Amino acid sequence: MDPLNRILIAILRRLPENLIKPVALRYIAGENLEDALRVVGNLNVRQMMATIDALGENVSTREESLQAVQACERALQAIREKNLDSNLSIKLSQFGVKIDDAFCRENVKRILRTARSCGNFVRIDMEDSSLTSRTLKLYGIMRGEGFENLGVVIQACLRRSETDVKTLIRNQVNVRVVKGIYVESETIALKDREEVRRNYLKLLQMLLKTGSYVGIATHDDFLVEGAYQYIREMNLPRTVYEFQMLYGVRAKLRDQIVADGHRMRIYIPFGKHWHSYSLRRFQENPQIARYVLQALLFRNH
Repeated sequence: MDPLNRILIAILRRLPENLIKPVALRYIAGENLEDALRVVGNLNVRQMMATIDALGENVSTREESLQAVQACERALQAIREKNLDSNLSIKLSQFGVKIDDAFCRENVKRILRTARSCGNFVRIDMEDSSLTSRTLKLYGIMRGEGFENLGVVIQACLRRSETDVKTLIRNQVNVRVVKGIYVESETIALKDREEVRRNYLKLLQMLLKTGSYVGIATHDDFLVEGAYQYIREMNLPRTVYEFQMLYGVRAKLRDQIVADGHRMRIYIPFGKHWHSYSLRRFQENPQIARYVLQALLFRNH
């Protein structure tokens, strides 16, 4: 990240939440499940799918984890009741992986059972590198126990990801490919933008060639064009992949991908923990941070 962007992020971190919230909520459905369901319904009308994320991670108590499980179960049940086209994304640190592995596994299993009874699907998001191995291990355990309604995420910025993909593709997998937003050391992560792009396309090609279902998660025109090329070259049916984007980001590109006939899923976060989520998004995309600061500076002009 260049020095100016670092300064922008530092400024936003120090601003009162009530100043940031009106602008930040452009990228979040709202604080309540009902807000997320409303957004999903609007997207479905426009021929787009969704994945709901009940915000909150790095919990410190079992009680918080169990509350998060209940929130996810309510979301899955509401999706079924309203007949919406949406699945669920979760983070293991929200379900107690840093408290106790066995406790976390039981929480995830409970969510998967609820999802299965609702005819739905759950994807485990990736977090920072300290949880990569544990996330992939839990994913393997759950698949081994017969939960087919489960997917995982691979981060193109991590040097280990090619090896991880080679392991994953031994089985039929459902993988979301992302660049990765967490700040990692150069020993384990690629730092050059073009290197990350090349690795993204390499991993994407590996997965598509071996019959995995792939969520092509990107807002990068270069990567979208690369994905289009692979899709054409492999003559892939539209049912074996989908594009994925964040709510509120690059709507014109999103709409163009849909107009081109590809499936699109939008990541819909909601909840009280919107502030920490927003700061991560600003760090990932400093241009959004600039929009936020401009909106704050000129809102009365």
